[in-house]
Amino acid sequence: MPDVRYEMVTRAGCHLCDEMAAVLDEILPAHGLSWAPVDVDADPDLRARFTDVVPVLLRDGRPVAKVRLDVLTLERILRRRR
Repeated sequence: MPDVRYEMVTRAGCHLCDEMAAVLDEILPAHGLSWAPVDVDADPDLRARFTDVVPVLLRDGRPVAKVRLDVLTLERILRRRR
């Protein structure tokens, strides 16, 4: 399987972003995966797409989850990738 890139579109001071980050930090390493934050306000394209909807989890640049993410949903997302 080729490398998979997970990014979370985030914004400073976003409590929902903190919650999603905690789920990502809990689950992704057990699958040998990591993620990177991307500031929605630093990228005009992302700001145009997601300004009112953060956080957004991107897999290889495509949204796979928005606003809230729990462990079971993330596990389902990871299984669909295989």
